[in-house]
Amino acid sequence: MPVAVVTDSTAYLPSDLARARGLTVVPLTVVLNGAEGLEGVETSPADATRALSARRVSVSTSRPAPEQFARVYRKLLAEGADGVVSVHLSAELSGTVEAARLAAAEVGDDRVTVVDSRSTGMGLGFPALAAAAAAARGADLTGVRDAALDAVARTTIYFYVDTLEFLRRGGRINAAEALLGTALSVKPIMHMPDGAIVVKDKVRTASRGVARLVDLAVESAGDAQVDVAVHHLAAPQRAEQLLTALTARLGDRLHDTYVTEAGAVVAAHAGPGLACVVVHRRP
Repeated sequence: MPVAVVTDSTAYLPSDLARARGLTVVPLTVVLNGAEGLEGVETSPADATRALSARRVSVSTSRPAPEQFARVYRKLLAEGADGVVSVHLSAELSGTVEAARLAAAEVGDDRVTVVDSRSTGMGLGFPALAAAAAAARGADLTGVRDAALDAVARTTIYFYVDTLEFLRRGGRINAAEALLGTALSVKPIMHMPDGAIVVKDKVRTASRGVARLVDLAVESAGDAQVDVAVHHLAAPQRAEQLLTALTARLGDRLHDTYVTEAGAVVAAHAGPGLACVVVHRRP
């Protein structure tokens, strides 16, 4: 039996693609004004967007419990998987990787291995897909893990937010960075070079933000053949503009493309207006 691959809901993979590749997706939890819901199951991006737009409504997120991962791992192994590779969002952003590692230690480190994607969105999704492809080719546990790690090294994420306020509230950036952005009325472009969210650039308008995302994505692609994912939050026109511009700029170097709305977990920390591009350089 092949190695099973697990990821989490912040990969924002199209659901039909995740099913087709045999990926098991474990949802994170979103808490809207005290009411908990599983991302993508009980809580949608629109739910989080409405909550963020309302006054005096708290929005937070929490990782899956280690027991939840352990149940998933045991089920997959009981169904005949040789092992499990579990690929998750950056440990700098969430305790999800830690929870997965605790579960792996309980189930057996010789049968379950955990990979930190050092990213989120399709920055996580591309490594999970690479792991699934290796598993489908018959790779062993080490081979599947290495395929995920190789994809991590070849994947870059950039995103634009209308305001740093939501990232500040969630503790994903420091107050000084948020204050600087507010004081200068700038629109920040962020990236995740080592798994943490860092300001890459600042622009004055949303349209310039989209244009800068395109420039950065093309620079990241270099001369490579690439797959590209575009995420947005309550901003489908921005996503469409991004994909149109990237298609024109990358030409025949562009292979697979994906467009999805970011889920409630990212919504809680990035806020409406998010536009994101993820570049995966093919081997």
